Amino acid sequence: MSFTIHGAGVSGGIAIGRAQLASHALLEVAHYSVPKNKIRSEKARFDRAIKSVGKELKDLRKQMTADIPEAEFEAFINLHKMILEDSTLSEEPKKIIDSMNCNAEWALKLQLDNLLEQFSKIEDAYLRERKADVRQVAERVLKALLGRPGTNPLNSAEKNTIIVAHDMSPTDVILFKQHNYAGFITDLGGATSHTTIVARSLNIPSVVALHQARTLIRENELIIVDGTAGVVIVNPDEIILSEYEVLRKQWLLGQQKLKRLRRNRATTIDGADIELNANIELPEDVSSAKENGATGVGLFRTEFLFLNRGDLPSEDEQFEAYRHVVRDMKNSPITIRTFDLGADKQPDGFTRVAANPALGQRAIRLCLAEPRLFHHQLRAILRASQYGHIRILIPMLSNVHEIDQALHLIAEAKESLDVDGIKYDGEITIGGMIEVPAAALSIDSFLKKLDFVSIGTNDLIQYTLAIDRTDDAVAHLYDPLHPAILQLLSHIIGCANRANKPVAVCGEIAGDPSITRLLLGMGLRTFSMHPAHLLAVKQKVLTSDLREAATITKKILKAQHPDRIESLMYKLNTTS
Repeated sequence: MSFTIHGAGVSGGIAIGRAQLASHALLEVAHYSVPKNKIRSEKARFDRAIKSVGKELKDLRKQMTADIPEAEFEAFINLHKMILEDSTLSEEPKKIIDSMNCNAEWALKLQLDNLLEQFSKIEDAYLRERKADVRQVAERVLKALLGRPGTNPLNSAEKNTIIVAHDMSPTDVILFKQHNYAGFITDLGGATSHTTIVARSLNIPSVVALHQARTLIRENELIIVDGTAGVVIVNPDEIILSEYEVLRKQWLLGQQKLKRLRRNRATTIDGADIELNANIELPEDVSSAKENGATGVGLFRTEFLFLNRGDLPSEDEQFEAYRHVVRDMKNSPITIRTFDLGADKQPDGFTRVAANPALGQRAIRLCLAEPRLFHHQLRAILRASQYGHIRILIPMLSNVHEIDQALHLIAEAKESLDVDGIKYDGEITIGGMIEVPAAALSIDSFLKKLDFVSIGTNDLIQYTLAIDRTDDAVAHLYDPLHPAILQLLSHIIGCANRANKPVAVCGEIAGDPSITRLLLGMGLRTFSMHPAHLLAVKQKVLTSDLREAATITKKILKAQHPDRIESLMYKLNTTS
């Protein structure tokens, strides 16, 4: 019987293959009593399993290949190693063995259940999703106890295999990539999960948050994974299968053709030059930006330098990271966003539990609350500015007073460098992120104090529509084409253009080719996106006429009904 399951597409492309069900180890745990004279040896068996998994994690580093994102992979390994060594996982099960006279597997399961329950009560979305990492480490220990250790739980090497799992660890995904599997789908997963991040960086066709796929799909069933649409088709009929085989070939051919545009200037039909920049998270991402023809870095998310580590990066470490990016991109502009920590991204030692962390002390609010930490980052950025074209971007501004405070702290950082006799770009430009509705509505006053602005549409949409974009229950309401969002975007872009101040969009919609012409029609000339999306957006730019785009965009901005907007968007994307 053929049926379709809908989830969240996290990595584009189409995969067609046979299902291989990845076992969920926790379902296989037995419970039995252990005689008192055997308790000591049972605890020793548990210790050996912990030691065995520690060796597995260490060995994983040796399996790195050139196409694996080294920084992210290292961070995952370090996080799993830290979880393994934590006493709540490595010691507490032994106490349960003592108190209940039970086997090690059952003790581990009880302790894991306790830990997962604690994680489920955490309000912060990022920390809550880390329970998946705890589960993955515990499953490695469990497999070692059951006599089935190994760095790769997936033992098939077929190129036309789709892995179907309840959940998968980032290390499993990377190893799966090495074995040339066609794609994977999972019941769990979210926008901020580690598995999702790795899948995107490796460009593996995948769909997550399917909820019941592991239960509904049987071993060796033929399935289609559409990572772009977030759809999984099980046992497709011949017509559907042949259609998707054609679509898959077309998609692969299209990806090859896009590579030819790498060196082309992003110019519209009527001769307007459009700037296409890359969003990066770590210095190593520069290679992908250059490979896809980025004209610069429109958003360097510096908070990722602070995550997955036991300490905070020093000023010198940050300086070297920023200088590395500047030198690698040569004379291209680099926009460095000051750390957007808090909410879903918190370094060790700065964890704050809040009722609604997305609206709490984060980004510029945290910077102003921790001026010494902010001071070191500002000095590092300024020091790197002497090596190239750097711009400073301040995140989550909501009022002019925050701009004044930030500018004052930047001036203090400059003065401290003057005292130390350290050179920097005295004319460095300062910009602000417009991602809070209050900032969008106050844009005119912001533009009087800032040199440029960048629109963070991910948060702007979330805050304007009052929708948690990581919550599956309301994710369908997250609508970039909502009339209120379109009005805000047009207002911000129009005000910036009239003030003759540069404006960019750096949220997810900047990398969506179906929205490119709409943004062009609003007057946007600078986009910044994930490097993987640059060439598709460039292709759209090359086939766009600004006058036609502006004419249809005006009609879209006047429309209020979703059907009318959809109809006009279709017209906008089928002209030229």
